[in-house]
Amino acid sequence: MADEYLIMMTVSHSCDINKCPITGKLFGENKMKKVLLSGVALLAMATSAQAEGLSLDLSGHFKGYGVYNNNDEAAGVSLDELNIRKETEVHFTGETTLDSGLTVGVHVEADVDRDDNGSIVEESYMYLSGGWGRVNFGEEDGAAYLLQVSAPNADSNIDGLRQYISTYNSTGTAGGANIRLDYDQVAPGSSKYNKVSYMTPVFNGFQAGVSYIPTMSDDGNGRTAVNADNTAGDYADGIELAARYEGAFEGVGVAVGAGYGTYDREAKAAGQDDNKTWNAGLDLDFAGFGLGFAYLDTNQGLTGSNDQTTMVVGADYQMGAYKLGASWLNQETETAGVKADVERYTVGASYSYGPGMSFRGSVSMIDNDNNIDSTQVSLGTQVNF
Repeated sequence: MADEYLIMMTVSHSCDINKCPITGKLFGENKMKKVLLSGVALLAMATSAQAEGLSLDLSGHFKGYGVYNNNDEAAGVSLDELNIRKETEVHFTGETTLDSGLTVGVHVEADVDRDDNGSIVEESYMYLSGGWGRVNFGEEDGAAYLLQVSAPNADSNIDGLRQYISTYNSTGTAGGANIRLDYDQVAPGSSKYNKVSYMTPVFNGFQAGVSYIPTMSDDGNGRTAVNADNTAGDYADGIELAARYEGAFEGVGVAVGAGYGTYDREAKAAGQDDNKTWNAGLDLDFAGFGLGFAYLDTNQGLTGSNDQTTMVVGADYQMGAYKLGASWLNQETETAGVKADVERYTVGASYSYGPGMSFRGSVSMIDNDNNIDSTQVSLGTQVNF
């Protein structure tokens, strides 16, 4: 992937694409779909120029931890305390640049630790890029995530934008739920939906992106029959818009971004609504110190007082191969006007012992309004290849 392009963040928007107050004004009735979809077709035609075949690169990561968790328990239940947790991915990227200057690539990510009864393919998409920007087509994160600004953290696998390592049992019962305390979601499962995204080049540190998701689909089989329209539980006509700026002022590094997304909820039942989510973030860096916050608000696809908000404040300090970090997260979930809070406090350190290799250690304390609290100590390593 070209270094000149920032990672893009995804936002979802659940209004009708023709009536949306944002896209409707920008593109007019029925034009948003045509602009995005026909744009991909035109760019694909440009690949007819001759050049060398795609070169294949292999990459990925292994994240492995020993985790001790002192978790509150329901009456009569005894929970495990010591576990091993890991997250492993293998990435395949084929890319070439044509004589015309157009870069063409295909990217596939395999989640090696996926359950045996699930597909290991996590992402599968092609991309086209040039001086005009970049288009992604297929199963890939949308603009809201790819441009999202996250807060500094103690360990990105524990308290980062996406949480990969956690043994928290939020009910204290056998087979209890592990609530995810990350803040990257637009609509349920939206990161895996097939979509088309466009992101601009970076102009003086500024970049914007837009994604369109026709249906809630991540089918890998090109011959799969179309789904029935207006099916309960499905989302369609998703739109994500995002913008991000990175620069420096008087020696202070600044990253700021925001995104909005909406997905139409089909066959709405009483109390259900289109899913609407927005986020914002700010990160400041000076002389090795980092300080920032991130905020996410979603209506959870429900009407009335049923919003969920997530606020994160983090700080870190980088000194050579060593990093110290801390963060605080508050997730407030409203159900029929009744609010419930979960707070997480995390401190940790890491040491880079080689290129793409790091030892990591952290302590996370979770305070839940349901009185099922947890203290988790995690020691592990991440190896990128």
